[in-house]
Amino acid sequence: MLQLLKLELKKFNLGWYLKGAIIANIVITAIVCCVIFISQREGDIPISTYQDVYVMIGASVRATFIVFASVLIAKLVIEEYKNRTILIMFTYPVSRKKLIASKLTLIAFITLLTMMLSNIVVAGLFSIINVYFPIVPFTITANQYIGEVINIVPFAIASTGISLIPLYFGMRNHSVPATIGSSLLVVAIACAYNPAVSLVTFIPLQLGLAAVGVIIAYLGIRNIENEDAM
Repeated sequence: MLQLLKLELKKFNLGWYLKGAIIANIVITAIVCCVIFISQREGDIPISTYQDVYVMIGASVRATFIVFASVLIAKLVIEEYKNRTILIMFTYPVSRKKLIASKLTLIAFITLLTMMLSNIVVAGLFSIINVYFPIVPFTITANQYIGEVINIVPFAIASTGISLIPLYFGMRNHSVPATIGSSLLVVAIACAYNPAVSLVTFIPLQLGLAAVGVIIAYLGIRNIENEDAM
């Protein structure tokens, strides 16, 4: 499996993903700062504690990288079927299940890692910016920041499972648009942010959707022997 993961990394140059993740972090930070600053002036979104800030950051980061994960699924799996290059891989002396499992494992690992790092980076940037240009009427301490780093772990894991849901829609007709488009629907459900009733922090929903994503991935791997790559 490890060798297959290395082959996938060599086959697909993920430099574009790293560049995209860096740009996304900058954009997310700027948007969060602007939204919170405006909401403080207008009173549209009540931001009264540091937890409110981190919930907004978490929702933004997870939504962004669920979509990024759908792009990875499209490039590493769906396009392989659409262009029929998957047929070449199926001639390798390795089971189809291991081939697809390696692709999905790589996607899940990259998604989990970037979600966690991006949460840390965006939260850190916001905290630093808030010191020099006060956006919220309270300070964010180092202990609060560390607590946020710990709190993001279960949500990042759940969101990684959720990010696999678009695989189902993409595999139906080997459609790249369906894969990426369905991720937007998933984001609308899983990352809906509302200070009153926030689905993005409702862990039973997050775990339930993650379970759906894991089941979809499992069924995709189990049924791969019956796929004709047509």
